[in-house]
Amino acid sequence: MELFNSKIDKNFEKYPLPIRMRPEKLEDFVGQMHLLGKDKPLRKIIESDKIPSLVFYGPAGCGKTALAMIIANMTKKKFISLNAVTATVSDVRDVLREARERFKLEGKGTILFLDEISHFNKLQQDALLKDVEEGTITLICATIYNPYFYINTPLLSRSLIFEFKPLTNEEIKKIIERSLKDKKGLGNYKIKITKDAIEFISKRSQGDARKALNSLEFCILTSEVEENGFISIDLNKVKGIIDRYFIYDRKQDAHYDTISAFIKSMRGSDPDSALYYLAKMIVSGEDPRFIARRMLIFASEDIGNADPQALILANSCYQAIEVVGMPESKIILAQTVIYLSTCPKSNSSYLAIENAIKEVESERVEEIPSHLKGTGYKGAEKLGRGIGYKYPHDFEQHYVVQKYRESGKKFYFPQDIGYESKIKKFLEEIEKLKNESKTEQDRDKEENKEDKRKS
Repeated sequence: MELFNSKIDKNFEKYPLPIRMRPEKLEDFVGQMHLLGKDKPLRKIIESDKIPSLVFYGPAGCGKTALAMIIANMTKKKFISLNAVTATVSDVRDVLREARERFKLEGKGTILFLDEISHFNKLQQDALLKDVEEGTITLICATIYNPYFYINTPLLSRSLIFEFKPLTNEEIKKIIERSLKDKKGLGNYKIKITKDAIEFISKRSQGDARKALNSLEFCILTSEVEENGFISIDLNKVKGIIDRYFIYDRKQDAHYDTISAFIKSMRGSDPDSALYYLAKMIVSGEDPRFIARRMLIFASEDIGNADPQALILANSCYQAIEVVGMPESKIILAQTVIYLSTCPKSNSSYLAIENAIKEVESERVEEIPSHLKGTGYKGAEKLGRGIGYKYPHDFEQHYVVQKYRESGKKFYFPQDIGYESKIKKFLEEIEKLKNESKTEQDRDKEENKEDKRKS
């Protein structure tokens, strides 16, 4: 028995389910309530038909193109759609020329929807600028990539940017259930699908409605029609068909956002969240050396001397994964992540070098005291190099008070946590010795003054 029989609209064979289920009005649009909820700015803009240039930015399958098509249905302006992947320079020129003529003869503007604008280079984007600025065209762009990296600044400055979010599982389920009932979708078929199958498709689609609907349609197209005319879809069926899928591009936002969340989870002493983001990177095929390098930096920047072993372990982790390789390196990475996450935290080392660099860059560089200068050459003593230097190991507790810098300004402020608390205590003892020495020197000076006065 054929799934598509002669009684069903032949267009159903031409167009995939996501296209057939594309909403035609705002009331049918699912998701992005932070943008399209009641009284939200974007909704008001669309309903008023006073549309400025817009940038729709967000992951695939979240409704960017669908919303643009709703605008096309609602606006009184001429609406033209191009895809930057396939559009040529000639196509753009034709659109701009027609838009200018329309504006001149009819006084009407044109909305140009440019999907995947990131595929246009700088010169192609610059070609749109004059007409956008003069109001000849209103540009609506859609992109899955961060617009601040892929769209020219002059165009961005003339546009409102709206970030679309991945759809929730509930929103995906709503779209699936609607497609099963709607005659534009699968409503003409006798389909029995279990709740757990719908739940599985929703979760595996990772907020991508297009992925969910394509998966559903593929499950149906590859299923046998039973004698009673029904097509049955259960969890085992969808598990056998739908691949694991989630958004992770190792050169784009997902890459940087995931490593950012990973580092911040360790900084926040949350090993479970850190392990989750580690697992996400491992499953996606992220380079384990990249992960280990970031942990090396983290060990110094966020733990530092609160636990000096952290840097040693992070370095050992990096060396070990070079030797072992994947998949076993995941165990080494996990061990190190747990250790770093549960270490006492201190950013004193990071702040200390930042403060010192700021001082060097903004103030006159201090001259090195003569007693600290190098003496490893003939004639150094004649220049006064090294004279008066006190070798700390010749003194009790291997310490002696002497000046190492003219200003003596402090950059390092240890915190009272972990091993750094011992460092703090040590430096406090040093400071006490300095103060005692200063007091003794002041007392000697006063005595010398008194002797001179008497004499």
